[in-house]
Amino acid sequence: MDVSAAAALGAGIAAGLAALGASIGNGNVISRTVEGIARQPEAKSTLQATMFIGVGLIEALPLLSWVVALLLMFTK
Repeated sequence: MDVSAAAALGAGIAAGLAALGASIGNGNVISRTVEGIARQPEAKSTLQATMFIGVGLIEALPLLSWVVALLLMFTK
């Protein structure tokens, strides 16, 4: 398995940018949820449930990009 430097660099950049995007997205989702709970404390359970679903979907992006990056890196 001979991996070129360009493939390894591209995979690293793709995984890094996906992780950066997911961290920004998670920060936005969580901050908006905290704001919503501060405004309407009685809606806490609904907001938290929605937040956890959103965070799960956001976290799927870096995992999928990591898998695609590895596939592109090790596939000839």
